[in-house]
Amino acid sequence: MSENKLMIRVKDVKKQYRLGQIGGGTLRGDLQSWWARKRGKEDPNTLIGTDQRLIGTTFMALNGVSFTVNKGEAVGIIGSNGAGKSTLLKLLTHVTAPTEGDIDLYGRVASMLEVGTGFHPEMTGRENVYLNGAILGMTRAEIDAKMDEIIEFSEVRDFIDTPVKRYSSGMFVKLAFSVAAHLDSEIMIMDEVLAVGDMKFQKKCLTKMRQAAQRDGKTVLYVSHNMATIRDLCDRCIVLDKGKVVFDGEVDEGISIYLATKSKATNYVDYSDFKRDNWFKRDNLRLQTVRLAVSSVESLERTEPVRVEYTFYAQESMENIGLLFEVRDELGNPLAASCLYGLQMKKGENNLTASYDFATLSPGKYSNYFTTVSLGNGGSYAVEDWVPGVQFRIVDTHENENRVEWDAKALGLIQLPDAHLCGEE
Repeated sequence: MSENKLMIRVKDVKKQYRLGQIGGGTLRGDLQSWWARKRGKEDPNTLIGTDQRLIGTTFMALNGVSFTVNKGEAVGIIGSNGAGKSTLLKLLTHVTAPTEGDIDLYGRVASMLEVGTGFHPEMTGRENVYLNGAILGMTRAEIDAKMDEIIEFSEVRDFIDTPVKRYSSGMFVKLAFSVAAHLDSEIMIMDEVLAVGDMKFQKKCLTKMRQAAQRDGKTVLYVSHNMATIRDLCDRCIVLDKGKVVFDGEVDEGISIYLATKSKATNYVDYSDFKRDNWFKRDNLRLQTVRLAVSSVESLERTEPVRVEYTFYAQESMENIGLLFEVRDELGNPLAASCLYGLQMKKGENNLTASYDFATLSPGKYSNYFTTVSLGNGGSYAVEDWVPGVQFRIVDTHENENRVEWDAKALGLIQLPDAHLCGEE
């Protein structure tokens, strides 16, 4: 719990980057470039085809960020890609310096911005533990006292004297987290690196981070796109958008604000220019547009089917395609899915309409994702496209005095069909 002892102070922090070519390498080249831009001409020192609008322009990764964090607080930092989360963590860990503003840290910092931060690939796991401890200012005796606990938690005892360049990504993250969690530091800063570990280890890490804040009084900053993890671990949430703090407060409210920027409350979405996440690079089949054939997505009747019209674009003819309509709750947790199987796609534009039954969903607010897959044998599949969908609200206007008034918080978001008495045999 917080003791109101200030551990982190960020005041009016800005971080500016220059886009395009920064320098030509020679004074003569720089003068040529400056004179060309001054006259509105094309820079003679740039490659043919370079977008001249980016030359000499700037980008504000952070633009006036301010907040404080007290001892024992676990603070989640969330936001869309490019919001400034990773830039903020790099400033806090002194990887780079702010353009303007002040950052004050009152304690030793253990950070993990990516898998194996601070590890030397040629050194063994044990040697890297000593290296990280020395960076934090610990003596060899202090590190020796923690060594067995670190090795036991990391689950890599058999490989602790092996150079870490031979570790798998999972082994890397296990040891790196174990080092950050056990060495004597007052502040823990974590980017979303736990996604590399297996599910069992992720749960163990979350428990350790929770204990670090609640029992040991450490200050935890955690960046993640997993809203369930943020809700489980953090007691406060900071939402970044376009380099600014748009919310700082209660976790559930912060998550709702963040998710509102991910999907839209509209019955029509055009994905023609939508930038997909970079975890897959397939473009064989892309969803172009989606339209819900309803007057308003704010009042979808629970007992009535909803028609959805899709437009796809295929680079070539494809068979055995599947389409998943993924339903998620307000926190972004997967809740249910409705699937179409065995679709045929011709080369070029494809149109299809599907009908969905949301009768088992309780009244409330939801969001969704559209996932397009190529189906294989034995239930296997490959993701072709994955895009955020829309926000929609389920309502139930059919009154029935004999039914229980549904409370989603107490009874859940899934409303099963009514039960019926069975006759005696």
